[in-house]
Amino acid sequence: TGTLGLMGCYSFYPTKNLGAWGDAGLITTNDGTLAKLVRTLRVHGAENRYFHQHIGLNSRLDALQAAILRVKLKYLDKWNNERLQRADFYNQLIKESGLLKYISLPSVKKDRSHIYHQYTLRVLGDKNPETRDKLRDFLKANNVGAEIYYPLPLHLQECFAYLGYKKGAMPESENASLSVLSLPMYPELTPEMQRYVVDKIKEFFN
Repeated sequence: TGTLGLMGCYSFYPTKNLGAWGDAGLITTNDGTLAKLVRTLRVHGAENRYFHQHIGLNSRLDALQAAILRVKLKYLDKWNNERLQRADFYNQLIKESGLLKYISLPSVKKDRSHIYHQYTLRVLGDKNPETRDKLRDFLKANNVGAEIYYPLPLHLQECFAYLGYKKGAMPESENASLSVLSLPMYPELTPEMQRYVVDKIKEFFN
């Protein structure tokens, strides 16, 4: 894990598969120079206190968060397997409910696995942004915590305007941002809760 490129970056935000009590993260690298730079950047860009070589941040992982993560880490495989079971049950319920003409399921290649941090559907059709947003609002009105991750792709974010990308430059990202909707996903979901979610989706499309 974390060895695909020069650096691996992890979020331990409380809602993640492995979540801390508050904000926390981790970076992995086998490049000594890069490791030294990152260690400096996380402490205000200083190797020695009050002497700053870089513009940095206060991004140290405090001991309390590390202790919580260390305890929770041994349960991560179990929790991820439970997420996979919940995803499989969502898939089964959605197929049985005849909803595949309205939505598409998350796709997983045969030689890959998934840990389902999110269980994300795509709403089909020419008017998918309008329909997707109405579905999200309907689910929320019925106490289902559906969410859109993420409504605007990176190349259209204001902070990246200087790169010069315009609407239409990355059509797959743009279409995804207009059609995705994530359903509740966590190990403690019960079959009854999942049936309720899918029943509400079916009610909306009916």
